[in-house]
Amino acid sequence: MNMKEFSLCVGLSAHTLRYYEKIGLIKNVQRNTSGHRSYTKKEVDWVGFIVRLKETGMALENILQYAELREVGVMTVFERQQLLERHKERLKAHIVLQQNHLEALDRKIDLYKAKKVS
Repeated sequence: MNMKEFSLCVGLSAHTLRYYEKIGLIKNVQRNTSGHRSYTKKEVDWVGFIVRLKETGMALENILQYAELREVGVMTVFERQQLLERHKERLKAHIVLQQNHLEALDRKIDLYKAKKVS
């Protein structure tokens, strides 16, 4: 698929995708005979994982670290696992914090609702 199709498929702008390629998050993109990028399901899956990591709050620096380990191969599985486990713990703590914020907002909203009734 071409850049436009790929961009629509993964939900990222062409500019972002070119940036990810420039910094090494996306590597070895094939090119067609006219020199345009040609993406496969492999890149779709990889960028989907990158997006998931970004949406869960992983820093780009850590995603790059993961990508570098991934590039080295199976001998880095343990390090990749550890990196993801650390991120999972940070994400769980963030979810607890956000849940506490949500509960505080609910209490405030309930307080306002109670004042309307009286």
